[in-house]
Amino acid sequence: MYDLKALYEAQSVRDAVRLRLEHPEAQILAGGTDVLVQMREGKRAGAELISIYGIDDLRGVALDEEENLRIGSLTSFSHITKDPIIQKYINVLGEAVDMVGGPQIRNAGTIGGNTCNGVTSADSASTLFAWDAIVELTGEEGVRRLPIQAFYISAGKVDVRPDEIQTAILIPKASYENCFGHYIKYAMRSAMDIATTGCSVNVVLSADKKSIARARIAYGVAGPVPMRAPSAEAAAQGRPLTEETAEAFAAAVLSDIRPRDSWRASKAFREHIAVELARRGLLESIKRAGGELA
Repeated sequence: MYDLKALYEAQSVRDAVRLRLEHPEAQILAGGTDVLVQMREGKRAGAELISIYGIDDLRGVALDEEENLRIGSLTSFSHITKDPIIQKYINVLGEAVDMVGGPQIRNAGTIGGNTCNGVTSADSASTLFAWDAIVELTGEEGVRRLPIQAFYISAGKVDVRPDEIQTAILIPKASYENCFGHYIKYAMRSAMDIATTGCSVNVVLSADKKSIARARIAYGVAGPVPMRAPSAEAAAQGRPLTEETAEAFAAAVLSDIRPRDSWRASKAFREHIAVELARRGLLESIKRAGGELA
């Protein structure tokens, strides 16, 4: 079934690091929902694999001592969606990953695999960008953490060094506290499809819930990697909760995004959709935050 040269099973993070150093050409195997499909298609013929699937320490969601939200890299999409900590503090991430594939994929696929693939269409990516996620990598010299914006280098390429594995995704307390958001996936089909464009928006409202204290927006498939739209964020900063604010916010995304023509959609169509998703995402985020338009 699979043209496989060798399979090494890591028993711990340290063991995985050792195997990475001993077998530099080997591919990390987590849930296998991408790698094994590619192997069946013959794209990775003769591959060596290092399975980290048995490292239970890389599963689960928790709050650390500073109340940052920590998601182990082997945590499945289904686990994230149902986890009570996710539901309480960043429910939009659970909603986003619940749009990945079908139930079988969500039960096996992992947040680490989804981000390490480096693809711009990953349903988790735009929400992680919009919440200022931090990627934790562990290697021979210890733990390295970097903003998710720095983790994505180019299409399909992420900043994982030869001796490292991704061990967690962190959401800082300052990013999720009093923050409410919404993710919208636009695709050709309503299920089992890759996003044509994905948009994640979140807001923190002022104490009187009359204006936007902070807005964040990020896209998938609006460029070669997931990306934030800082011009839109600036356009909403301090603005009142009005339809005019939503329109200005949405129009400003065109200053930042870089969609392209493809067989899925034209550049012009993606730009049109991006503006509309931004408007809808902001309005829903305001509603979830307890605000009402003036």
